[in-house]
Amino acid sequence: MKLIVGLGNPGKQYEKTRHNIGFEVIDELADKLSIPLNQSKFKGQFGMGFHNGKKVILLKPLTYMNLSGESIRAIMDYYEIDLEDLVIIYDDLDLPVGKIRLRQKGSAGGHNGIKSTVAHLGTQEFNRIRIGIDRPKNGMKVPDYVLGRFHEDEWELTKESVQKSADACIKWLEKPFLQVMNEFNQ
Repeated sequence: MKLIVGLGNPGKQYEKTRHNIGFEVIDELADKLSIPLNQSKFKGQFGMGFHNGKKVILLKPLTYMNLSGESIRAIMDYYEIDLEDLVIIYDDLDLPVGKIRLRQKGSAGGHNGIKSTVAHLGTQEFNRIRIGIDRPKNGMKVPDYVLGRFHEDEWELTKESVQKSADACIKWLEKPFLQVMNEFNQ
């Protein structure tokens, strides 16, 4: 069983914001894999389905970003999901808009959703897909920036990075994460 988690914040006011790009990827995967996100449990919204004979869970934690680890830990415990069968998708200030980077481990890098996840999983060693949102310009505060929407000129690149991230997840359902990493980190 594989678990794919996209980080974000629940509620209309956060839709299409930089911090919610993980939710965008889960929505894209739900469409591509025909897995409806029709269940509510484990402090999250999720759906289950199959791809290539493997059971797949798509999860959007609804705890707000800073508590994402609570939802992830709860669903992993319930379904007895191993760390190597988990991938987490989230926004990254250190990558330019449109860039994605796959990693098997790493620090939270100041990302509160990942800090919470590391705290609840007790390790930094889990698969992740980081999606570039770039850094704020003109002295804008980081919280205001990540909770803001993409500019029109960034939107095409953002849609491409959501597509690429979804494609990487689908590849991961078919082959080891290291191979997918080598393919997508070009």
